[in-house]
Amino acid sequence: MSVGETAMVLAAGFGQRMRPLTLTRPKPLVEVAGKALIEHGFERLRAAKVATAVVNVHYLPEQLEEWAARQPATPRVVISDERGEILDTGGGIVHALPLLGAAPFFVINSDSFWVDEGEPALDRLRAAWDDARMDCLLLLSPLDRTVGYDGTGDFVCDAAGRLQRRAAVPEGTPLAYSGAYLVAPRLFAGAPDGKFSMNLLWDKAIAAGRLFGIVHRGRWLHVGTPEAIPLAEAALGA
Repeated sequence: MSVGETAMVLAAGFGQRMRPLTLTRPKPLVEVAGKALIEHGFERLRAAKVATAVVNVHYLPEQLEEWAARQPATPRVVISDERGEILDTGGGIVHALPLLGAAPFFVINSDSFWVDEGEPALDRLRAAWDDARMDCLLLLSPLDRTVGYDGTGDFVCDAAGRLQRRAAVPEGTPLAYSGAYLVAPRLFAGAPDGKFSMNLLWDKAIAAGRLFGIVHRGRWLHVGTPEAIPLAEAALGA
């Protein structure tokens, strides 16, 4: 199995900040520019020739399962069922590891997406992957290239692409995590059981000098609230 042949699509969340739109549907099925949020991500997975996409479900799972059943044959959609307990961004991946294979795989958020300029971001992540040096490779955006994002950035990147937390390098240029990354399954060795955030393992990779990033060349659209939808649609020219 080759790098980035499979992907994990994080789709289990409650979408609290997107209410009232998420009272009757899961956040990944909220529409932006006439398409469900999750479909924007799947378009990028198809363009990157991802063969299998594992989608985790918890809140209103039947709607996502019905959506998955209507999708084209590629990528093949496999459901990772978290009905019993929502497992967060780290625990959800651990639960799905048997479905994801032994090679480094993509992880994307289903509630944000990006606009590519030039070479697509997923292709750039795959090309930049260096298995000897890295356990995880994040897609990051300069703050002035984000839409709908009100944070102050998450990471700082050195000349080699190695990452530190923004708070640890206050003089550095802050970059926002943009909802996509490549990760080696080995990073999950010894991970906790049950619910936990992926931030735990990113900090582990930082401590080992094995968390890296690339800077996105296009726009990143963070669609966290109803108010962010028209901003994203304007950025798309919809």
